[in-house]
Amino acid sequence: MTNSPIAMIKEYFGYFADRLRNKKATFVLVIATTDVSLIPGITIAGASPEFTHFTPAADAEFLVTGRVYSMNSIPVSPTGLPSPVVLARAANELLNFPVLVADAGSRVKPRIPLIDLGGEPGKDIRVGAVRKEVAEEVLRRSELLGKELSKETDLLLIGESVPGGTTTAMALLQALGYDALGKTSSASPDNPKDLKVRIVNEALRNLGNVSSPLEVAAKVSDPMLIAVAGLVNGFRKDVLLCGGTQMIAAAALIKAMYGNEALSRIAIGTTRWVVEDPTADALGLAKQVGVRVLSAQLEFSKSRYEGLRMYDKYYVKEGVGAGGLAVTAMANGYDKDVILAKTEEIYSGLVNRA
Repeated sequence: MTNSPIAMIKEYFGYFADRLRNKKATFVLVIATTDVSLIPGITIAGASPEFTHFTPAADAEFLVTGRVYSMNSIPVSPTGLPSPVVLARAANELLNFPVLVADAGSRVKPRIPLIDLGGEPGKDIRVGAVRKEVAEEVLRRSELLGKELSKETDLLLIGESVPGGTTTAMALLQALGYDALGKTSSASPDNPKDLKVRIVNEALRNLGNVSSPLEVAAKVSDPMLIAVAGLVNGFRKDVLLCGGTQMIAAAALIKAMYGNEALSRIAIGTTRWVVEDPTADALGLAKQVGVRVLSAQLEFSKSRYEGLRMYDKYYVKEGVGAGGLAVTAMANGYDKDVILAKTEEIYSGLVNRA
């Protein structure tokens, strides 16, 4: 049993992996942009700060079609590392789950079928993230979508693509009363924690009087986090939040808005690179919130591609639902070598195409 794929999942603060097996599932990718990603040095989720606004659209296009229409190739970091969408697509090629893309507020719209959640791009959180009426509309539509999905789906997987989202996640967690400063992750091994903390502290100083968790989220987070909370509340069945510290922030918002009953139906599915990240504290944050975490024990150090080997050096780590999809693939019988082989197959197509 120790060599079985499900044994390649580490579980923290409770058990959830068995609830991922042999289920009729749907994957929803929630995309959004914020002006936080335009702050120099805050993220490497794009070749430059300006390109980060293309990243969610390109991620969504590649996840669904295996091609990118909004730019010349899949998003890469300034050093040429590939978006985690290659891992997300690989895991879902094994699972073959239906994929829906829900736009909570992206500046560049993907050129694929899209569910419009009525959002708008988030602003720099130091001046307020989302207008209150827009946050309310995103929540309303997301709850409706979750309710409709529950009619045909037993398990909902939710991923995200939001450059700069670990900063907005830190701000939301801190605003909701958690000890989060400097504890969210980064796409880079050189986590710009000091910069993030300065931005978060300035945003919190301008928080002002708020009367509800939704208003807190509208002030200092991003549209994706609001949409995820609505989806979970509307769905009312088991949900795997596929991501790292951003999804822990989503879980905190869900708990604040809907209580422990909602939290009992969810878990975080991520990669070991997030859990073991020496520059963050994902497990500490999850323990504070009281949400379960499942970690896919992936290993890319022996990949034939340098871009993928760099994942084992704590570059990229997570995104586009990659960790949660990998966890679910393992729960359904696919081991880490199969997932790596499929990821290499997809990445080789990109390299050869280039």
